[in-house]
This record gives sequence, C-alpha cells and structure tokens, in this order.
Amino acid sequence: MQIFETIRLVQQQITAYKKAGKTIGFVPTMGALHEGHLALMRQAKAGNDILVVSIFVNPIQFNNPADLEKYPRTLEKDKAMLRDIECDVLFAPDVSEMYPQPDNTMFHFGKLATVMEGAFRPGHFNGVAIVVRKLFEILTPDKAYFGEKDFQQLAIIKSLVKQFDIPVEIIPCSIIREKDGLAMSSRNVRLSKDERAVAPKIYEILKKAVSLRKVLSPFEMEQYASNELQKIELFDLEYVTIADDIGLQAFAHWNDVSGARIFVALQLGKVRLIDNVRIF
Repeated sequence: MQIFETIRLVQQQITAYKKAGKTIGFVPTMGALHEGHLALMRQAKAGNDILVVSIFVNPIQFNNPADLEKYPRTLEKDKAMLRDIECDVLFAPDVSEMYPQPDNTMFHFGKLATVMEGAFRPGHFNGVAIVVRKLFEILTPDKAYFGEKDFQQLAIIKSLVKQFDIPVEIIPCSIIREKDGLAMSSRNVRLSKDERAVAPKIYEILKKAVSLRKVLSPFEMEQYASNELQKIELFDLEYVTIADDIGLQAFAHWNDVSGARIFVALQLGKVRLIDNVRIF
C-alpha cells in the first residue's frame, strides 16, 4: 500500500494508474475504520483495478466543535486494516493540505438539504459537499462508494455529481450492522457499556414499525416509532421521519411514492446516532 499526504504526489500516482488503463474505485472516510468501511472497500476492490481510500477528518462538516474534538482518530490501526485488505493507495492529508485557504463555497441542494440532518446540523452538508468535490477532483475516481446509513448524505452527493457533471459513478452500499442490529459507526466506540447495551433498540423499533405498514399510515408509523423510542430512558430523540427515497420529502399516503424509508436521529449519552430502514 502506498501512502500519500500531499495532493501533488497522490495525483502523480493516480495519473500513472490511468495511463496504464487502470480503473479507480474510491472510498472516502474519516478514519476510525470498522467492518462497515471494509465492506465498501471490498466492493470497490471487486469492481475496479485499484482501490483508493482517503482518511481525512473534515473540520468544516462538524457544526459542533466538541464533536470534532472527540471524533476518534486511529490512523495507525486504520493503516494496518487497509494493508490487510490490500488497499492500493491511502490518501491521508492534513487540514492545511486540503484547505490552504478557507473554502467558502456555498452549494444549493434545495429541499434535500433542509430536512432531517440538514435541519439539525446547519452547514453540515455544505461542508460534506466541499470536501467530497475536492476529493473527486484530486483523485478522479471512476466509481465512489458510500454507505446507505448516511442515506441523506448519499442523496446530497448524487445531487452534487449531477449538478457539476462530475465524471464519477456513485455506488450505494447496504448498511452493515453488528450482530445485534446496531448500525456500524465510528462513533459506537464512544458508547458506554450501558449505552451500547441499549443502542440496538433503535433498529429493533424501526423494524417493528416497518412491519406495521399494512395497518399504519406514514404519519401513524412515525408516531409509533417516536413513542417507542422515547420510552427508552437513555435515548434523547431528535427526529423520526418517513420520507420518499429520492427527494427525502414527507408524504401522506403509501401509494404517493415508489419507495420510502424511515429515518431516525437521537442522542445516546454524548454520542449522536442515526439509522434508517427501507420500508419498500
């Protein structure tokens, strides 16, 4: 595995691969790697000649400075995991390399960016769009792989690629879960023993809610899930939202849309968790 910390050197290597006719599969991460990340990487390896991974904790997508400070950083452990899966290139720049000057670009994603995470984390998706666009420009991948746990982020990135005609294929990848159902996340390591024990209730309640589709309206399903989650003493619920799976907008009747998901965000101790489950 080759490791690069500068844009200039990683671009030289990518250029050499492309001249040799190699296809590039890219997985952007903020490190603290887990099996969910590795699943994306295995898919990228299977579908391309070269696997490129980035590790960069992007400061401008954190609307809470404390969350940025506490975000787990495990670079040496991450490198070992990447070697084990035979990653070809790791791009691990520092903040000054990515942002030699402040980047004040403002993106517009319409209603897609105003609901759910957009409402609760102002500026978050703009920061995501800035860094993802930069990474696409630097690494020029053929395909880029994103997990469906961050489903709204995935929709934002698809919109970004379409708006700016970026020549990369976005590949959505299924949520990877622990054996008890908890969606894998780098933040899970910050949960206390008691918090970790109750965290799987999130998925359990969402699944139960989805199973009641034939007897509940979208609004009633939202209310059911919300009520059940609020019964868990350690959960501080932010939102439960049922939305279509393209524009992520609310709807009144199941037959109004061709696909839907139920989304949740909550605070568990000092850790913010999100999850979603496909309804149909």
